[in-house]
Amino acid sequence: MLAVLSPGQGSQKPGFLTPWLDLEGAEARLRWWSALAGVDLVHLGTAADADEIKDTARTQPLLVAAALLAAEHLPMHDVAVTAGHSVGELGAAALAGVLSAEAAVTLAGVRGREMAAACALEPTGMAAVLGGDPAEVLAAIEAHGLHPANRNGAGQVVAAGSLDGLDKLAAEPPAKARIIRLQVAGAFHTPYMAPAEAALAAVAAGITPADPTRILLSNRDGSAVNHGRDMVQRLVRQVTAPVRWDLCMRTLADLGVTGVIELPPAGTLAGLVKRELKGGNAPEIVTLNTPDDLPAARDLIARHGAAPSHEPAIQFRVVVAPSAGTFTPAGGLAEGETVRAGQVIGHVATRQGPVDVAAHDSGVLTEWLAHHDDPVAPGQPLARIGGQNS
Repeated sequence: MLAVLSPGQGSQKPGFLTPWLDLEGAEARLRWWSALAGVDLVHLGTAADADEIKDTARTQPLLVAAALLAAEHLPMHDVAVTAGHSVGELGAAALAGVLSAEAAVTLAGVRGREMAAACALEPTGMAAVLGGDPAEVLAAIEAHGLHPANRNGAGQVVAAGSLDGLDKLAAEPPAKARIIRLQVAGAFHTPYMAPAEAALAAVAAGITPADPTRILLSNRDGSAVNHGRDMVQRLVRQVTAPVRWDLCMRTLADLGVTGVIELPPAGTLAGLVKRELKGGNAPEIVTLNTPDDLPAARDLIARHGAAPSHEPAIQFRVVVAPSAGTFTPAGGLAEGETVRAGQVIGHVATRQGPVDVAAHDSGVLTEWLAHHDDPVAPGQPLARIGGQNS
């Protein structure tokens, strides 16, 4: 099973898109997306210096555009899983079919501008906490009035909030932990970003999303998302909510992912996956940074991706588990019965409590794929809805 990952802010490097513009149609594509995002993506990806591409309003649409531009040169139909870190979730949602490329780039432009504006309202910042006991690290962050904005796994938590609180955390770090102040505009993924969340929600309300065509993981809790509208709501909420990349990586392991491609600018997420998924869980990884890396990425997809099929397709929708746990079908609901869109067809009992499983379309419950008390992994098929031949 193969996953494609879309990186987030902080992974950008000056000139990283320059080699991609040698590909036919790439520059025209970026100029079209520039009109939607409200920034010059060609300039930012080729000639801009580090300070210019550090600007949140510019960085976010640049990263989404870069990921989507590279993915256009991959056989994505053989990719089973997509996930993105922070703004990278917009790219992942587009690769999963929830958003069009144009919608993803447009939302990234709005998100970047509004988060930059929210940063200007009050002096805030972020700092990486490396090492230490996880419980002690979280307790120290809370004790100083800060928020765990990113929980990236591999012994890395990013604290965010007031500059005074960050200073106190640096002066009194948790045992065996070190604090590295991050050069960012403000406290992303915290309540300080509430104005940006409201502005993004107003624009996102005009989008008509589709349901995912492959497993799409959410930063909120690492779960697989079944419905397009749910994913859009999560994308909006994520502006003020912590990024749980640790849970996304746990889901990659639960799914048995054997191959990972990180889209450009690649390296950050690949490093986290290498440190977190070790031993028997270690997937083969390709970092896709230039067109010269495309043959290796395509080879990885050929060896780890889904096998293409020319068999006649059966038209049905598969409802998948949102989280790991134990599945229980809804009482009295049998195969052959009609269900309506949004109807709860069962529950997954998780360590955090029960999670509803709902049908994303109206149709006939043609087959249960999991049964009472079956253990399930995130993204595991639970039921088929539909059943007409194409």
